[in-house]
Amino acid sequence: MTENFSFDDIKQKFKSNKLFRISSIVVSTLLLAAILFLGYRQFIWKPDNEKSKESYGVALNYIVKNQNNNNVSDTTASPIDPIKKLQSAVKKYDGKIGGEISKYLLATQYMRNNKFKEAKVLLEDVSVDDTYMSAMIVGLQGDCESEMKNYAGAIELYKEAAEINDNNFTSPMYLFKAGLNAEKINKNKEATKLYEEIAFHYPSSIIAKQKNMEKYKARSKNKKLN
Repeated sequence: MTENFSFDDIKQKFKSNKLFRISSIVVSTLLLAAILFLGYRQFIWKPDNEKSKESYGVALNYIVKNQNNNNVSDTTASPIDPIKKLQSAVKKYDGKIGGEISKYLLATQYMRNNKFKEAKVLLEDVSVDDTYMSAMIVGLQGDCESEMKNYAGAIELYKEAAEINDNNFTSPMYLFKAGLNAEKINKNKEATKLYEEIAFHYPSSIIAKQKNMEKYKARSKNKKLN
């Protein structure tokens, strides 16, 4: 199933979502598709990790099948409990490819069930070499902090995620999220700078095209600057 994912498919899914929200659960669903594609691209040919990759297969198939369902619900009530299966995979294969991907998948399921503190702890322990994946993992940590209303912490994590792998997709997305969080705590001057950075450095990005950066800059500028 996952072999059919491509980066263009992921970008198109993001682009078609005109009601893009900061919600970590929605974002984690979109990034889940990316992590699956990138994880397979990086690791599927390494035979020494075949067993560990097989460990999360059932849970992975369930999550991919339901990735377009944005309703926040208790996944443990489903016929297949992905959380229990992924917890078992993490325990058995911690440190191997399957264990690390299982940690990521498990964290997204914790987030889906509003367990943001547990999700962040898991994400901090995920170890991968791919910088694109690393950026997304740090970005999800920012989502967790934002959901827990630690907006200052979220801003720093989003900015870190934007810098890990500078590209036209995730970098402006995380800068935008950092800007929104900055506005939440009245750091409007910082928010304005973040929106300006998107407009200047990533004018052809999906975020810049889909969102009117001039509108966001004007909004933050018109607020009391801190």
